Amino acid sequence: MAGNRRDNRARREASPLRLIVVAAVLIALVLVSLRLLPGSPLASDATARWGKPAVPAARSTDAPADRGSRPATSPSLSPTPSPEPLPFADKQLDLDIEGWYAWSVLDTRTGEIFGSENMDETSTTASLIKSWIVADYLRRAADAGQTPSDAKLADATKIIRDSDNTRAEQFYNSVGRSASIKRLISMCDLTDSSPAADGGWSRTNLSPRDTARLGACIKDGRAAGPKWTNWLLNEMRLVRGAGDFGIRKAFPAAEQKKIAIKNGWIDRTREQEMHINCLAIGDNWTMGVMVRYPIDMGYEYGMENCEKIAEAALRSTT
Repeated sequence: MAGNRRDNRARREASPLRLIVVAAVLIALVLVSLRLLPGSPLASDATARWGKPAVPAARSTDAPADRGSRPATSPSLSPTPSPEPLPFADKQLDLDIEGWYAWSVLDTRTGEIFGSENMDETSTTASLIKSWIVADYLRRAADAGQTPSDAKLADATKIIRDSDNTRAEQFYNSVGRSASIKRLISMCDLTDSSPAADGGWSRTNLSPRDTARLGACIKDGRAAGPKWTNWLLNEMRLVRGAGDFGIRKAFPAAEQKKIAIKNGWIDRTREQEMHINCLAIGDNWTMGVMVRYPIDMGYEYGMENCEKIAEAALRSTT
């Protein structure tokens, strides 16, 4: 009996402790539930809201920034430098020259053409057209997979440097005569010009504007083709003797050596006129000048006036 009383007393003393433990466990569970319940004041900041992702912790200011989050910045653009001006100015000339004259300049960087108001009027080319005849011959040979013989290249040199008429006629026959001039008009985008009525090279009709276009066609390789363009331009820089006059003479001596030329000069007894023509090819420009005047005034008058017109068209340096 004494033992039973001790057990009952122990159970009565343990019951309050058990209740305290149970209560503590229940309170802990409630608190945990409240922290996990979205919307609860005790909810953790990291707890995700229903339907929304958890908000990430703020990035440390010491951490490298996400490159993709940086605002786009425009690259620093340097201003495009203005192109160097041509040595010639777009202006009208009023010169004391007997007879007819016209001129044109082409900017080979932009294709811009300017010149006298009558730069689209034509005159007969005389030997100026030999530059095209040689170019046409060389390009066609290369296109056919042929290399001209040393003798043929020597003939071409005589045609360009010394304006040899006999060799020019031979080359003209080999490229089809008027068919060659039609190729010139088509390949070089000429708008004013035409083959001679008699089919000869000397009476090919060119305007100063188309003469400048011919120069551009030689310079950019369309005329002679990639294989022979530099060769032809070098030959045109070496024009000598009676044919060395006109446009490039308006430049200082050091610059003259860099300018390729081909000129033409002839007395037209049928028209009783002198026809003098000048083509020049510079670093970034080409120029055509043509003059006609009474036949009794001689060659030198026109040769000097080609230079005079070019000099007057030069941009003022003052």
